[in-house]
Amino acid sequence: MRVVGALIAPAICAAAVAYFGYFTIWGARGLMALADTQRELAVQRQQLAAIKADRERLQHRIDLLQPGHADPDLVEEVSRDQLTGTSPGQIAIPRNGH
Repeated sequence: MRVVGALIAPAICAAAVAYFGYFTIWGARGLMALADTQRELAVQRQQLAAIKADRERLQHRIDLLQPGHADPDLVEEVSRDQLTGTSPGQIAIPRNGH
């Protein structure tokens, strides 16, 4: 009886260590989940960099269209796209007025 009583505390401690050890590695917030989260973060950072590059490109085009210092070539390009309703890769050939 004394032997069983003496083994209860170490058994409970070993079970607690095993339980928390398991969830430290394979739990929802464990080391394996950390690796998955880091991979997902890397993908999200790449997407963010692409979106930032697109935004900078668009901001540059907006700056070129500001009144007072508009780029004539860009103004012509935008107006041609608006007036002819062209899609990317399509070529518009102006007709001579009659």
